[in-house]
Formats: sequence, structure tokens, C-alpha cells
Amino acid sequence: MTRAATETLIHRYLEAFNTGDLDTMFVCLDEDVAHDVNEGEREIGREAFRRFMAAMHRHYDETLADIVVFASEDGSRAAAEFTVRGRYIETAAGLPEASHQAYSIPAGQFFTIDDGKISRLTTYYNLKAWIAAVSKA
Repeated sequence: MTRAATETLIHRYLEAFNTGDLDTMFVCLDEDVAHDVNEGEREIGREAFRRFMAAMHRHYDETLADIVVFASEDGSRAAAEFTVRGRYIETAAGLPEASHQAYSIPAGQFFTIDDGKISRLTTYYNLKAWIAAVSKA
């Protein structure tokens, strides 16, 4: 893929996240996508990612803002930086109690692209900063 095509793919994926269009998100992913969860284990496959997203939507209502996408010259790798703006709507195991607290934290994702699909997705954000944000409310 070209750099431009990769950047378009990543923007499509992130825009689908923002609109809650899970079908489009999944179309962007390779069947055997490797998903590195922040502070968690690697999960493999679209079905594992589907379960992850279901849990995320149960606990959090999020959108991404200030999105900037970077891609390698050959389009095989990319990164996105953004601000996660959300509400913590249902308590997740091991985390503070949820009461619809609002939060805004910086985050980033790294991608590997194979045959026009996202084959690896790694997410990073500062969990301590998120906990501090939801604990203030």
C-alpha cells in the first residue's frame, strides 16, 4: 500500500470508531489481527476484537478528537495520536467505580498493514492519568 492509502485506511478505522460503526471497523482489520491491549494481553483475531469492543462499549462511551495519522513511506506501518474523550458508564473489574465520569486523555495507536488490512493494532495511554481523571468526579 502507499502511504496515502494507509493513512486513508487508518482514518476510516478511527472515524468508524467515532460513529460506532463496528462493521466498518472490522472490515479494516485482517481476520487474524493481533490486538495489543493497553496494560493487557495480546488478543488474536476479529472475533476476539469484537468481544473486546463489546466490553469497551459496555463500560465506556468514547470518541477520539485531535486525530493525527502518520504512515511509513511504504505504507506498511502507521501511528495515530489523538485525545480520548469519554464517559465511564459501567464499572470495569479492578478499576474505580463508574458514575458517568467524564475524562479526556491523550492516547496513541500503532498499526501494521498487510494486504490492505490492519494486521496489528497496539494501543497506549496512561492508565494512571485515566484513573486520576475518573476519580476526581
